[in-house]
Amino acid sequence: MLTLILGGARSGKSRLALQRAEATGKPVSFIATAQAHDAEMAARIARHQTERPPHWNTIEAPLDLAGAIRAAGAGCIVVDCLTLWLTNCLCRADPAAFDSQRAALLDALAARRDADLILVGNETGLGIVPLGELTRRFVDEAGWLNQDLARLADDVVFVAAGLPLVLKGTPR
Repeated sequence: MLTLILGGARSGKSRLALQRAEATGKPVSFIATAQAHDAEMAARIARHQTERPPHWNTIEAPLDLAGAIRAAGAGCIVVDCLTLWLTNCLCRADPAAFDSQRAALLDALAARRDADLILVGNETGLGIVPLGELTRRFVDEAGWLNQDLARLADDVVFVAAGLPLVLKGTPR
């Protein structure tokens, strides 16, 4: 089962992912993509860490998301957050490498049908077209990635104000 949970900042998407992972009753591997480049981000990461059960296996994967998904144990795998991973990929020395990383991610997801996968990402395309080439590419890449993942996913949920709206699949 592959579930894609999308929403804006502070929409409740991570909370929903944690609830769904816990509800599986399976061992959980949590793949974290964030990097603490400043104090505010370090505080966000620390808050998210305290929200997760201590018995969950945490894998830090700011860039090699496909490898982390392949290496995670069976049971339930939560990836939080796809959009931070995209940012990490586009801001590294060779942003052109993202196409191969994206393909590797899609392949890894297709190969991991032995686990429940819960992917968390931001929906960034609801606003105006941003200024700046990198920012426009980020919004475009996020939209295309979300579309590809939604096609693969069994369930797609959009979260706003803490309320889930099922876009694809069965409401729970």
